[in-house]
Amino acid sequence: MELRTVLVVGTGLIGTSTALALRRHGVRVLLADRDPGAVRLARELGAGEEWTPEAPPEEGVDLAVIAVPPAFVASELLELQRHDAARFYTDVASVKAEPIDRARQLGCDLTSYVASHPLAGRERSGPGAAREDLFLGRPWALCPTGEADPEAKAAVLRLVELCGANPVEVGAVEHDRAVAVVSHAPHVTASAVAARLADTTDIALGLAGQGVRDVTRIAGSDPGLWLGILSGNAAPVAEVLEAVARDLTEAAGALRALADGDGTAMQDITQLLKRGVVGHDRIPGKHGGPASAYAVVQVVIGDRPGQLARLFQVCDEVGVNVEDVRLEHAPGLPLGIAELSVQPDAAVPLVEALRDRGWQLP
Repeated sequence: MELRTVLVVGTGLIGTSTALALRRHGVRVLLADRDPGAVRLARELGAGEEWTPEAPPEEGVDLAVIAVPPAFVASELLELQRHDAARFYTDVASVKAEPIDRARQLGCDLTSYVASHPLAGRERSGPGAAREDLFLGRPWALCPTGEADPEAKAAVLRLVELCGANPVEVGAVEHDRAVAVVSHAPHVTASAVAARLADTTDIALGLAGQGVRDVTRIAGSDPGLWLGILSGNAAPVAEVLEAVARDLTEAAGALRALADGDGTAMQDITQLLKRGVVGHDRIPGKHGGPASAYAVVQVVIGDRPGQLARLFQVCDEVGVNVEDVRLEHAPGLPLGIAELSVQPDAAVPLVEALRDRGWQLP
């Protein structure tokens, strides 16, 4: 099914990113938001034109994308359907079971509605953080109900395709349990670790390395947004956090015993660390495929304009594809370390090329 005109309701990070991705493919995008400033900024970014129910487009709207917090999805769907705003409807909230149940209770037409959720985001929010490539290669969950019309599903699948994401059909309850493990509980855990930094000493913060930045990065997200997400998926998230808490309590007990001279407690810590490695290695790799074991090439890089471009130019010259890159700044110094993840057989040629061109490798 072709999407000629799409209505995006909610011009935050996800809604505006969806609009930008659609605009890239020539889709006409209409924008709506209760915040006039958000709509104005999204328009200035080229995401589309403003929509009002009093002046619908003559050609009609093929699909309405509801990009609002989970608690408001059902009421927004009902209101849009009352105005006959589009042929088909979807939402992009990160919780699925509760909005679907609420939509059914309100008497929404579930034949024209397919719930969905793109598994993509950033720690920043709002239309200013939007990117047209936000969904490229990312999974996008579809949770159609038994009532959903096949054409409605086809419309949402086309949306996913235009945004460059990978569709994954899954039941709403299963979806919510899954995101509790891979998204919602990790966010709370990251926040708990970051909260320890609020009252720590300046000396400790001065010693902070890349590890604590990696663990706490997502803790910088909007608390109000996350409160709505967690409220809509409270029970599954609580179950995961309780399991994490048991592991941490056992680890703390083992460390106390170790501090008191009980060497056997080391086995409990070792088991948790090993389980962590197993879990980490199960995370899908590039493009959702099996996790790959990359070689990491470390390069000293100056904190000056153009340095990364020069580094990538070397990679291009020797035909090495960079699978991932991380930057770690040296505290108090105008330089840092760039960590380039490459295929194992590409590491030696890249190292030799970098040294030949004068790059310093630690």
